[in-house]
Amino acid sequence: MSLYLGILIALFCAAASNLAFLYKHRGCATACTVDIRHPLRTAVSLWSQRWFAIGMGVGLVAWLLHVAAIWLAPLSVVQVVLSGGLVLLAVMADRLFGFSIGPRQRWGLGMTCVGLVLLAVTLPKTQGAHSSFSLTAMIVFQAGLFGLGALFIMGKRLGGRAEHHGVMLAAAAGILFGVCNLGVKALTGIVGDHGVIGVILSPWMWVALLGSATAFYASARSLQDGDAVPVIAITGTAANIATIAGGIIVFGDPMPNDALGIALQAFAFVLVIVASALTPAPLRAARAAAGGPAAAPA
Repeated sequence: MSLYLGILIALFCAAASNLAFLYKHRGCATACTVDIRHPLRTAVSLWSQRWFAIGMGVGLVAWLLHVAAIWLAPLSVVQVVLSGGLVLLAVMADRLFGFSIGPRQRWGLGMTCVGLVLLAVTLPKTQGAHSSFSLTAMIVFQAGLFGLGALFIMGKRLGGRAEHHGVMLAAAAGILFGVCNLGVKALTGIVGDHGVIGVILSPWMWVALLGSATAFYASARSLQDGDAVPVIAITGTAANIATIAGGIIVFGDPMPNDALGIALQAFAFVLVIVASALTPAPLRAARAAAGGPAAAPA
């Protein structure tokens, strides 16, 4: 019963998360340029924008729903359900916020959804919340995610094309949100065994906070430098892939036990990667011309 309740909560979380990102995108357009070298000034500017503050409030609700979902169900199952939120993204962006969704973006969203659905149907049935984890796997996997996130953040300085800066930051934000998700999942097991004190003393709480704080700035800058739909889609996809992989590698969520299932999962990951390449986020030249914040080095 808890598994199905977790899935239902994850569906509400998906809708709230997309709505939060769309609100934050509107607020970021009128804030000062995000600069990690000036975190306090950047945070004050962002939070002073009404739409950004509303987005953060909705995002808090989404996060609480996410915590409840991963408490009740395995991490990989919850993330696959959240992936279905990409279907809602295009509808919400078009109907509620008036964003134009081009053919390339529609193809990218469609391929992403197909890939994530394939991941969903190939996941074996599971019981319980799977909160126990391998310490060694957690350390290595989280360190790898931090390193990959840093590479994407530094992508422009490492030779990446300027027009892809928003996409790279969106991928970094998603990966770092994945770091936070894995840390929170670990804490759901720790709180049951050791209570609140165990959570406070756990290093995974601080890892989750560090990942979340870094993702906050990377995500806000990506929303300034890129178009809403591709940036939000890539952030969500990167977070889902990182968290699903972590669920399997760190928490021992089951994988397909036959060749067909493994092949379909591999094909699903390829589809998601190709879809990400189809949805680059150009620099917001139109917004800058209208008096919005100009792009500057991160």
